[in-house]
Amino acid sequence: MLEHIIEVVLPIIVSVCELMGIFVVAVTAARAFWTYCVGLVTHQKNNLKFDLADGLATSLEFKMAAEILKTVLVRDLQELAVLGAVILLRALLSLLIHFEMRRESKEMEDTHDETVHQ
Repeated sequence: MLEHIIEVVLPIIVSVCELMGIFVVAVTAARAFWTYCVGLVTHQKNNLKFDLADGLATSLEFKMAAEILKTVLVRDLQELAVLGAVILLRALLSLLIHFEMRRESKEMEDTHDETVHQ
């Protein structure tokens, strides 16, 4: 009984998590593009890379949640291997984005410190 409920409900939950990730990417990309366009007109400095990377990292977290939930439905070893590879790739992407965000944040601090000291 419980197994049947999980088989029916879990794909819906996984799809919702995937859609949330897609929504976060779409909204983040649109907002970053808008900020970029406004910056072109106003010549205002903005932290576009950091904001975009933050949105992508958040989206990856939703996608990872969906992949982890999919492990409950795995039927054989081949499915598990594919799922494991997808999770590994998304985790690596997430780490790279976080690394880039830290580097960008440090560069912003260094630039801010230089302008304060002048």
